[in-house]
Amino acid sequence: MRILMLNNEFPPLGGGTGTVNRALLQRFALVDGLEIDLVTSALGRRAEHEQFAERVRIFKVPVNNRNIHHSSNRELATYAARATALGLRLQRERRYDLCLAWSAVPAGAVALALRQLGGLPYIVRVCGPDIPGFERRYGALYPLLTPLIRWVWRGAAAVVAKCAGEADMIRAVDPRVDVTLVANGVDLGAFRPAEIARGGPLRVLCVARLIERKGQHHLIEAVRLLADAGVEVIVELVGTGDAEADLRALAAERGVAERVRFAGYVPREEIAERYAAADVFVLPSYNEGMSVATLEAMAAGLPVVVTRTGGAAELVAEGETGLTFDWADVAALGGHLRRLAEDRELAQRMGAAGRRRAGRFSWDAAAARYLELFEQLYVRNLRLPAAR
Repeated sequence: MRILMLNNEFPPLGGGTGTVNRALLQRFALVDGLEIDLVTSALGRRAEHEQFAERVRIFKVPVNNRNIHHSSNRELATYAARATALGLRLQRERRYDLCLAWSAVPAGAVALALRQLGGLPYIVRVCGPDIPGFERRYGALYPLLTPLIRWVWRGAAAVVAKCAGEADMIRAVDPRVDVTLVANGVDLGAFRPAEIARGGPLRVLCVARLIERKGQHHLIEAVRLLADAGVEVIVELVGTGDAEADLRALAAERGVAERVRFAGYVPREEIAERYAAADVFVLPSYNEGMSVATLEAMAAGLPVVVTRTGGAAELVAEGETGLTFDWADVAALGGHLRRLAEDRELAQRMGAAGRRRAGRFSWDAAAARYLELFEQLYVRNLRLPAAR
């Protein structure tokens, strides 16, 4: 079976979607009879080609990227145009059996074009922000993009979401869409259990892009509340993004700059050590799908404190593996952190329970579910040769 994959981001470019793509490609590369070509974005101004594995090739189209963690509208449009042209050429050469797009926009739009122009059936896996209403900073764009996104969803042979929350949001936009759930995974063996300190400042870790949706500003406000209450907390923010300057200014304004550390970009090869050095993980997002960072924190044996959004219900057992709170509820966030700072045995129990729960979410299981989906669609298309 030959599969074309489309994803405008792939490590080191982008965030969670690229990380998931890479983890699954590593599993797919071990499957006999499966050949995969991925079309993604290059970091520079020249097209690139990489032999990822014996039967997995990566083609990178130049988009003149300015920021490895965030793509501008121009870069997304450039990817769409160049990926469509390259996809058509590859389809003529390789005759793929199906296509997997890792987002509705821009990858899904490319997949839709390849279906219209070359008859290639496709699966679209939503990435979160490509669901209208998911991210507030795209509020002005969603009314313009929603008709295209609906068209992409309806043209797909399958629409994949990571959690029930995403599926509900998709159905709210278009009740006609049938959603298939495939959870994210984590490599438990890649993360050693953290040694949660029995005393001293509570070491808080947040791994996320520094953008408004991720809510790091609320975490900084919570640190101010804790400082006023005499609770010692040190926060490490791993990631970069458009909001970094504002977050630094906020920490200084609130008088907690010495308690908030900006680690910047940390390579994937080093991220496990950041989890191992922490006492608790916090993700105060406005919206999430199924956070890879939260899964990694659980695999590292950390209690997690996250907003009640997206995949939180599937990941977090309230009071057992972590604690949840509503978006922007700084007092609740601060209260949760104070509780864990004052009860380190509770933090240790939650971390151990979280690591056990993370074991339910493996990349092998996710890969197996996708392979089932590929096979189902492949057999269906064999029965409908006219659709090809």
